[in-house]
Amino acid sequence: MRVKIDTKEKFTVIHPEETGLTGSLTANLAETCKGILTQPVRNVVLNLDAVLRIDEDAARALAELQHGFYEQNASFVVCGLRPEVETVFEATELLEFMNVTPTESEAWDIVQMEEIERELLDSDDMEFDKQAE
Repeated sequence: MRVKIDTKEKFTVIHPEETGLTGSLTANLAETCKGILTQPVRNVVLNLDAVLRIDEDAARALAELQHGFYEQNASFVVCGLRPEVETVFEATELLEFMNVTPTESEAWDIVQMEEIERELLDSDDMEFDKQAE
């Protein structure tokens, strides 16, 4: 699968260049994304604005991928869904569980807010530990 990858300070933008996503193509995309979890910049923004079609297996795979990122304490935000792709996520009842924004800029904002939240939660734990002593 052809993708453009752009690494920023706090996240990596992955932009598939395919117009259709199937379960098998999404498996390749998932491997690319999972590799990012081993990098210093672990958050992903998946920009699907070039994708015109997605099948249900691919939609489920992306939802599972996002869930895996959050389990690893990393952000995964999907942006740029075209109406026909969004319809598939809605039909499979996945959209309400996913972190989806209309634009890449809004996805960046969410990643940055989640990073701040994780930092605050980590620092709160340390402050609590100090007070308990």
